[in-house]
Amino acid sequence: MSDFWLYLQLGLEHITDIQGHDHILFILALIATFSTKDFKYIVWLVTGFTVGHSITLALSTLDIIPINEDFIEMLIPITILIVCLSNLFNTKDPKNQPHYLQRNVPFKRYFFEATIFGLIHGMGFSNYLKSLLGSEESIWEPLLAFNVGLELGQLAIVTVVMFINAIIMGFTSFTQRDWNIFVTGGAFVSALIILIG
Repeated sequence: MSDFWLYLQLGLEHITDIQGHDHILFILALIATFSTKDFKYIVWLVTGFTVGHSITLALSTLDIIPINEDFIEMLIPITILIVCLSNLFNTKDPKNQPHYLQRNVPFKRYFFEATIFGLIHGMGFSNYLKSLLGSEESIWEPLLAFNVGLELGQLAIVTVVMFINAIIMGFTSFTQRDWNIFVTGGAFVSALIILIG
């Protein structure tokens, strides 16, 4: 059982490590249009992302799918840029209601998009996990624990961001639209720097 907690902690630390900021940027972009009242939708989106990266993390760790590290490192910031563009240009609501919640655009479509982009990010996690596994006889328990740690870390990031959102919305003249532009703009510029850097 101690191994489970060890890998859970490693997953938690990996997703919250500022050096792995590309994954944090993706989460920030994914939730930028949401406020605290939409927390259940945020959890679903983050869980969709986890489902996606769990699949490819398992497949790549088991050497079932090949990984071109340079190609994946290029794709990850592109996923962030796509979400950012969607945040900025795919809503017509003047109050900046998340387009995920508009009746003519089913939320499940964006859940699946988060899952698909998660597949790409999972391949980005795989080399790190492979280096950790070393000579482990079975990878299933470490793999599960690592993914649970990643999910807990993502939820911790979301909780902190939503807490900041609630404070800013409650004590300043910022609107949710301003928040979206600020967070999405920052994520977009950062992802662009990663891509061309």
